[in-house]
Amino acid sequence: MKFPRYEYKQAGVPTIKTKMLFSEQIAELPKFDRPISAAENLKRAARRDKPLWTPNGLTDLQSINPTDLLTETAKVQSSPVNVRFRDWFGADWTFVASAGGPMLTPGTQIMDDITDWEKVIKFPDLNGWDFAGPAEDFLKNSYDTDKALSIDIGLGCTERLVSLMGGYEDALISFATEPEACADFFECFIDWEIRHFDKLLEHYPLSMLTYHDDWGSEKDTFFSADMLERLIYNPTKRFFDHVKSKDVIVELHSCGNINRFIPYMIDLGVDFMQIQRRVVDFPAVKAKYGDKIGFCGMIEGLDFNSPLPQKDELLKMLRHTQDILGKGGGLYMGIFISDPELLWAAVNELYAYSSEQYSVVSE
Repeated sequence: MKFPRYEYKQAGVPTIKTKMLFSEQIAELPKFDRPISAAENLKRAARRDKPLWTPNGLTDLQSINPTDLLTETAKVQSSPVNVRFRDWFGADWTFVASAGGPMLTPGTQIMDDITDWEKVIKFPDLNGWDFAGPAEDFLKNSYDTDKALSIDIGLGCTERLVSLMGGYEDALISFATEPEACADFFECFIDWEIRHFDKLLEHYPLSMLTYHDDWGSEKDTFFSADMLERLIYNPTKRFFDHVKSKDVIVELHSCGNINRFIPYMIDLGVDFMQIQRRVVDFPAVKAKYGDKIGFCGMIEGLDFNSPLPQKDELLKMLRHTQDILGKGGGLYMGIFISDPELLWAAVNELYAYSSEQYSVVSE
């Protein structure tokens, strides 16, 4: 079955307007006559179970940050104020433009001995915050019912310990010298994280949750597979199992060269990996693990430090990406193109080409 490719702002073609990620740019894109909801198709893609097209973050996903959904009182301690802020565990952060995100403010250290965690760490009282009011406002005024709703829950076990210990060096020394205390803290943290997730799910119709836990540098992993197994795996597995039991997709964001940990991600039940393409060979991972895990991917071969290719070459690269990463599902795409005409063409081609590919499989 062939699907149409529309010219840029072609007369009679319905459109949608959506905000570009990491930008104030508003994109106007073709609106497709989708046979099932974006939420249902995202779940099919995540489960590698006959998606009808490859989901696109711009047209299929509405992503929110939990700190945007709190009352103003809570936001004072939970989201950026100017360039420096404290998170809800008390860690001090500074937004660093060159890094593209917040970094621990130099000198920050809430805890210098992991064995003291029960005396030092104060878990936020979720019952002390108003989730219902902001949820009502969001669902009434901001919620896009044509998209699947995704939420980024923030720091996982490793990153939370790093934020409390003042950096990776002290946190990883704690891994090595006090593994039992680390493990006990992680279990307690996940107990809290489950309550946090349940609060969010109580008020928002979530389709996907993104969980952040950086496990490596661009050279290698921060710690051994043995440490992952003994300290990180069990609490993370418990959290992911809970999320998936609520019919919510799990996306794991983990920076670095974490190739050695991909089998563990599969065992953890990760649906989509949000990982670094420049240090992880996505096509090789797809070839090796097949339909066992999915990707949040971008257009293979597109170099953001170079001029954009011509339209025909760009669409060829996009089709190649779908061919190698989208086979059988397990892919959703992030398309970051500033040129409005090329963006229109890429979004249209992804929907049309992937729909054609998947319709052949279904026939």
